[in-house]
Amino acid sequence: MPYSQSILDAASAVNNWGRWGADDRLGTLNLITDQVVTEAMSSVRSGRRFSLAYPLQPNGLQIGFIPGRENPTRTMIMINQNMAGDDSMFSTSDDAVTMGLQAATHWDGLSHASYNGMLYNGVSASTVTEDGSKELGIERVQHLTSRGVLLDIARLHGCDVLPMGHPISGDDLRAAEERQGVHVRAGDIVLVRTGMMSGPLAGDIASLYGGMTADGEFASAGVAFTSAEFFHERDVAAVATDNVTFEVYPNHPDTPGEHMAVHCIHLVDMGLTQGQNFVLEDLAADCAADGQWDFLLEASPLPFVGGCGSPVNPVAIK
Repeated sequence: MPYSQSILDAASAVNNWGRWGADDRLGTLNLITDQVVTEAMSSVRSGRRFSLAYPLQPNGLQIGFIPGRENPTRTMIMINQNMAGDDSMFSTSDDAVTMGLQAATHWDGLSHASYNGMLYNGVSASTVTEDGSKELGIERVQHLTSRGVLLDIARLHGCDVLPMGHPISGDDLRAAEERQGVHVRAGDIVLVRTGMMSGPLAGDIASLYGGMTADGEFASAGVAFTSAEFFHERDVAAVATDNVTFEVYPNHPDTPGEHMAVHCIHLVDMGLTQGQNFVLEDLAADCAADGQWDFLLEASPLPFVGGCGSPVNPVAIK
């Protein structure tokens, strides 16, 4: 079943194909200019730093919902191995990791989603093969540093965790801005808090997957397709959430059965890099305490050539 006209109209209204040229492969990250980064430095006032990454460990955030997206498994390949033939000289320990690139805190690359056989900027989905993404690999994102803004939607609604299935709209995002006294501007990285990461931090990983619908499908609060015009209007460079699906799941209540429409609008039509599983609890508490909701955010992906995404250790500096 194709997407409904309401989804297609929303996608058309925010489409960025050709905006930065026919050969563009960065999308909205083009909005992070030297001037934007220079201005972002003014958000650093105290020097306090917050890692927004979930630990990379075998008992991680994946519980089998996405086949093959495995939690990190780290294996020792050398343990105090002497390399000089003399134990009084250099010995080394070394290890290797196997994991899904999107298993923990991560960015989705622009090749992560396609629909109607197309990726961002008219690139054919056929350019993603067993060898990875030929045109839109995550290695093209050589740096991702800008002003970050946290919009705390759970706090806006007076709850610790948004209820399952809550669709975060553009109106929610504007209301959070007003309540927090912050304004999202061009080139910003927006972090959207649902509160859902609080469960895994307390040892309840299953809670990250929300609740269950009457049909036995898991349901999660998340970003709705009705938020796309906000991100487009404000020229947001990237957006990340503290949940596993990014978007409201299994779908917006007004568009039943329309699976993962926000991924398609953001990644394919807008070229908007998006992230999931960001740990926002400590940062949100600090922002609420001092009233400062903006910061310098360094969140560059690892340059996996051909990668459709990348793990990241984002650091917010206030």
